[in-house]
Amino acid sequence: MQQQVSLKPYNTFGIDANCSRFVRVEEVSQVFDLIGQGVFQNDFLILGGGSNMLLLDDYTGTVVKNNILGFEIVSESDTDVVLEIGAGMNWHETVIRCVNQGWWGIENLSLIPGNCGAAPMQNIGAYGVEIKDCLVDVRFVHLSSGSLEVLKNEDCHFGYRESIFKKELKNKVLITSIRIRLSKKPNRYLEYGAIKDQLEVMSASNPPTIKEISDAVIAIRQSKLPDPNELGNSGSFFKNPVIPNEQATKLKQRFPELRSYPAGEGKTKLAAGWLIEQAGWKGKRIGNTGCHKNQALVLVNYGGATGKEIWDHANRVIESVNEIFGIKLEPEVNIISNEA
Repeated sequence: MQQQVSLKPYNTFGIDANCSRFVRVEEVSQVFDLIGQGVFQNDFLILGGGSNMLLLDDYTGTVVKNNILGFEIVSESDTDVVLEIGAGMNWHETVIRCVNQGWWGIENLSLIPGNCGAAPMQNIGAYGVEIKDCLVDVRFVHLSSGSLEVLKNEDCHFGYRESIFKKELKNKVLITSIRIRLSKKPNRYLEYGAIKDQLEVMSASNPPTIKEISDAVIAIRQSKLPDPNELGNSGSFFKNPVIPNEQATKLKQRFPELRSYPAGEGKTKLAAGWLIEQAGWKGKRIGNTGCHKNQALVLVNYGGATGKEIWDHANRVIESVNEIFGIKLEPEVNIISNEA
């Protein structure tokens, strides 16, 4: 257990904040040790890749860095493979490893930042694919009982960037590993025009290979999203709002170029980045923060910004979009504060 540790290296926004105590967990047995020490009876923060959080101030509790690794084939057939992956494994590196094996299912999720343990928490998704589409189950330690438990896909209450781990089980469990089922047979999802356009630019095969699809997604993301190592950010800061079809129809009458997508069950998903851009925030900088020039959905730290500065800017954007469109944006990023 370390005292007064800087969290700047552990969050992709590059916020210079400290925590009172810091401990790394590399084995499940260490989680049981921390339970015995009463660590989880006081304020604590379980930290993965640090790519989906905004620290508003110094953290007065204990930060538990989840570094549990592992990549194992649980079962395999002629058609598919089931993998168990440690929560501390880097997500993108895991995707590339699977792509190189020719295992289909997560290639559209290439270059999403963070670790594998956060994937089911956020129900990460991109270009028409979500982790719930291939997830078998999630394995975790319940921090009050100390029991090792397994939650199957259908019990995770997955929604758009939502899961039981962000609601009923929030701060109650530490995810140790996930199991996913991938296909050995091509299972392409190319419904998003951006992927088709990029594959054309790349002169990809017809039909494209799994690596070509992954490379296309990487190229698209790199063209829009700044590298956190060069410019602090947490990827998409806001969720794409999902609204009733009736409300979407009225908005389209007022804004014919509104970007929207079917979201099932009488719902329509709006492109938050488009809303923010139309409100005039794309590329706009205020002090040390602002919205990125290539993707309005990405809030950035130009250097030296505090978490509060970035959060203040986020609220300016929220207020502006709500005033124009009557849509209140919600952060996709977890806001970490001692007052929360």
